[in-house]
Amino acid sequence: MGKVILVTGASSGIGLACANALQAKGHTVYGSSRDISRLKSVSFKPIQLDVTDDASVKAAVDQIIKAEGKIDVLVNNAGNGVTGPAYAMPVESAKQQFEVNFFGVIRVSSAVLPKMIEAKKGLVINISSLAGLFGLPYQALYSASKYAIEGYSQSLRMELRNTGVKVTLINPGDFKSDFTQNRAKVAFPIKNEQLEKEYNTAVASMEKDESVGANPDVIGKKLCEIVDKSSPAHRYLVGAFGQTIAVTLKRILPGGLFEKLMNDHYGIK
Repeated sequence: MGKVILVTGASSGIGLACANALQAKGHTVYGSSRDISRLKSVSFKPIQLDVTDDASVKAAVDQIIKAEGKIDVLVNNAGNGVTGPAYAMPVESAKQQFEVNFFGVIRVSSAVLPKMIEAKKGLVINISSLAGLFGLPYQALYSASKYAIEGYSQSLRMELRNTGVKVTLINPGDFKSDFTQNRAKVAFPIKNEQLEKEYNTAVASMEKDESVGANPDVIGKKLCEIVDKSSPAHRYLVGAFGQTIAVTLKRILPGGLFEKLMNDHYGIK
């Protein structure tokens, strides 16, 4: 039986792939974007929703509840990226990163969850990142925002233990999407040739990884499997083995060695 599903950030990349995949499986899917004009000719139901605006979130959720009577599954996918040196990061940039990636998740979840609790069933799927399980050089804010989602999701899962509402995480690696070109880059702020060179090298490396990443349809397929499970796992790692293995390496290697391996990958020798 099809479910009513809300996917945030569905205008491109992972969100679009997930919304299309779920719709193809026979679910009633509402895919959101803060700019609804970006949702033309989609297979699912487009809805305007800005995760940084309380009124916009409430209006969208109310619209779905009025039309469908419920939301069975919430996929918190909307997000963006900010890259720059953690040692000289403007606080305003940090606020902008968290406003979408973290506070956006809280806004939408808090709008949807009361109805799920009332119905004694529901599923919240938070799209985190492998970067939410280990820090990445020059992606400190992005990693921090995803780490925050990790803690929030675990606490939420414990609180909802006896309600019938499930919470799970997807931690993707690098996938081809508009994320790369939409990433905000903080201009290098200090005079230090070595650090500036490392910054540029690391950014070039992360962009290369993303350019050769898999199609986001892989995540859409995994999401469809999760939605069909009666007892989903707490976490799903999705990505190339060479990336997902880093989660295991962090657990078994000495901290200094793990960080050296990560730095080597990003060209920081």
